[in-house]
Amino acid sequence: MVDNDEVKYVVCVPDGCADEPLAELDGKTPLEAANLPNLAALAARAEVGRAAVIPEGMPPGSDVGNMSIFGYNPREFHTGRAPIEAAALGLRIGDDEVAFRANLVTIGADGTMVDFAGGHPQNDEAAEAIAAVDAACADVGVKFHPGVQYRHVMVAPADWADAECVPPHDLTGQQAVWPTGAAADKLTSVMQTSAAAMADSGLAANQVWLWGQGPQPSMPSFTDRFGTSAALVTAVDLVRGLGVLTDMEILHVEGATGWYDTNYEGKRDAALGALRDGADLAFIHVEATDEAGHAGDVAAKVEALENWDSRILAGLVEGLDEMGDWRMLLLPDHATPLALRTHTPDPVPYLLLDSTIDGPGGTYTEAGVAHSPAHVGFELMARLTQSAA
Repeated sequence: MVDNDEVKYVVCVPDGCADEPLAELDGKTPLEAANLPNLAALAARAEVGRAAVIPEGMPPGSDVGNMSIFGYNPREFHTGRAPIEAAALGLRIGDDEVAFRANLVTIGADGTMVDFAGGHPQNDEAAEAIAAVDAACADVGVKFHPGVQYRHVMVAPADWADAECVPPHDLTGQQAVWPTGAAADKLTSVMQTSAAAMADSGLAANQVWLWGQGPQPSMPSFTDRFGTSAALVTAVDLVRGLGVLTDMEILHVEGATGWYDTNYEGKRDAALGALRDGADLAFIHVEATDEAGHAGDVAAKVEALENWDSRILAGLVEGLDEMGDWRMLLLPDHATPLALRTHTPDPVPYLLLDSTIDGPGGTYTEAGVAHSPAHVGFELMARLTQSAA
């Protein structure tokens, strides 16, 4: 392994930013339509290509994609989405237990998944709803734990994992597909009980939706794996959980919401502050582009990309330059096409930049990397940190 002491590293993840051409954007993707001068300048002196962050046959979720970006092979370490989020809440799942993601969702009277995010409730009102659901389900051996906005966790006996559960964001505008398999009746009963418990909550959400189950994974620390200390900035429990499981420093930013209104500058400044204070690597994750993709909101996705450019990259590069030599990796954890309103497993554009060496340069868009070979996503972190992991 090379000596990394004099180099700073940053990983930028605009969640779900990759997309497909849209008629609303005159045949362009959001990356092509957005005004991104800082990203374009970085791409002009970087290595730009495609990365397969979702291994073939695995579900194209942020759990798999971000695990790849962290530098861990999902085929080796992934056990499910919910146990990662449980780690973010400080939960340790026993060997005889399994964690489920519990979304607050809105199901229509006709059985349609109206909103997988339940109207994006505030944390305090969501916590009250989850407490009511927990009390209503106390006699069946499960425990609910409040998270952020619509994202929560249920811990259940291990045999409850024996079910097929469809992620709610895959069902937007469609008939809700309820769990199937040996444990389906138990899960369905809890979900129906939650609807009764939330009948008077006053929220747009009207029940919980259970999915993403699994036991807690065991992952080596990031420092042991890559020889660099790392700090993480995110508003999403899933990504925070990966940081907890890999022993990263978790940075807390006021106003970081996981929504369009998140504190972009605060995330940038927290990352730079951690690097100045001695961290070798800072990981900056912003959810807004993914949320816009799920909502099918073209304007919001373009605006979120432009916020990345003008409110993070604009000051980030200057701050890194002040510290000396640096290297950057920028890529999303998956694509979230606006027309589909869900994730796809397609390779995504990546940018790898060394401040001391001009790369071949390129255009950071889907079309700009369309003819590049797809690199293995989880191998990019070792390339960034110049490690032997």
